[in-house]
Amino acid sequence: MFGFDILSLVETAGYIGLAAIVFAESGLFFGFFLPGDSLLFIAGFLASQEHFSIWILVPLLVLSGILGDSVGYTFGRRVGPRIFSKKESRFFHPDHILRTKVFYEKYGNKTILLARFIPIVRTFAPILAGVGNMRYRTFALYNIIGGVAWGAGMTLFGYYLGSFIPDADKYVLPIVVVIIVVSILPNLIQFFKKRN
Repeated sequence: MFGFDILSLVETAGYIGLAAIVFAESGLFFGFFLPGDSLLFIAGFLASQEHFSIWILVPLLVLSGILGDSVGYTFGRRVGPRIFSKKESRFFHPDHILRTKVFYEKYGNKTILLARFIPIVRTFAPILAGVGNMRYRTFALYNIIGGVAWGAGMTLFGYYLGSFIPDADKYVLPIVVVIIVVSILPNLIQFFKKRN
């Protein structure tokens, strides 16, 4: 029943809703709580069941992710250091920026690519790239590669699972749970390290 609700919700969102969620999670300041990874997987699975066209879905979600990151970068570039002095609010917690900054310092420009697969960091990485004045050409390259790897990769994973595994709908919920756990694992590890 729970799995059916998730599938119904994604199906109801439609192409425009899915694109909007991916766009918001990729680059809007308040989008960090949205379920990007699992959403892409479920959308791909539904495409395998002919609820969506995979030929429309993949380019749309890839483009939404790339555009979202570009908006995040532009926001970071224009707002600049004021982000770091912003007080905690309903949608903003300074720890999100700090966590992304540490990740950025560790992986450099590749953060834009790697961050696609890590919630929260995914939202704030392009903003920090703008704040740090990363060259737009460099940012755009990693943004496009990451957008294709994440947007197409997660969606096609769901699509091929639904296409090739008999009664795949039985496995959707457990796989979504695994995706959520794996994607939040780096944040949990960071949280426990910080506590210790």
